[in-house]
Amino acid sequence: MNPFEKIFNYQLLARLKDSGTFLATAHERSWLKLMLTHPSAAEAFSAVTLAKLTTLLQQDEALDLQGHFVQKAGSLEAQVYHPLLRSLRRAIWYKQGITLCFLHKDGSCGAEQSGLPYRLEYSMVKREWYLLWYNFRTRAYVSTRLRKLKLLSTEPLTPELVASTLAEIGRLLESRKRSAVITVLPEYNKELSRILYAFSCFEKEVAYDPELQTYSITLTFLGNESEYVLSKLRFLGKRVRVTEGGYLIGRMRESSLKALRQYGVNTPD
Repeated sequence: MNPFEKIFNYQLLARLKDSGTFLATAHERSWLKLMLTHPSAAEAFSAVTLAKLTTLLQQDEALDLQGHFVQKAGSLEAQVYHPLLRSLRRAIWYKQGITLCFLHKDGSCGAEQSGLPYRLEYSMVKREWYLLWYNFRTRAYVSTRLRKLKLLSTEPLTPELVASTLAEIGRLLESRKRSAVITVLPEYNKELSRILYAFSCFEKEVAYDPELQTYSITLTFLGNESEYVLSKLRFLGKRVRVTEGGYLIGRMRESSLKALRQYGVNTPD
């Protein structure tokens, strides 16, 4: 493709994007039609949106997976799409307040609590959704499992209250941040892209020292994400070394000493 064709295609795609038009291949439409048959589709989309998508995909054939995939027996998986996701997502988008209650083991609902929803997160390890929100009663920024919540209603908030609450959340998150400097050993510089991919979900800055021929990665993460960072460091092994960050250095040294003692190697106390 010559440069003029690339420029024309870019301009065409930019105009389509500005007009709200989305291009999809036949394979993507077939996949979407298959996904609309999933039981969670009725909760993921509103009735109007679901009917509109179904109408648009009438001429397409659903993707056939019967002859390509064999599902073996496995553990029972929790529902990936939670019924509260759509209403919470709208409340976050429009900066609305929420009133909710915590569900007890017997299914009863506890005392109502109000707050401002901030973010939705999905844990790949625990396979469940979490709501990050600010509790007006306790004045705390908390993380709560969606399966323990029952959303009662949404309510409008004044712009002043929203602005002050978001500023408080930002201050709390800033106070919980930690940083560490991770150095890539020179013999593994060619694997830099793989190493950066391991830390792709964190804020980071990369610097290169031409004299030592080393890359330094400055990571910024929350305190409760330290264990996840440690798991990535153990996965990368001898490719990297933590040069700044007392907590991570101490934990890596502690796990190394435990591994040596496990195999009968005498280590200094």
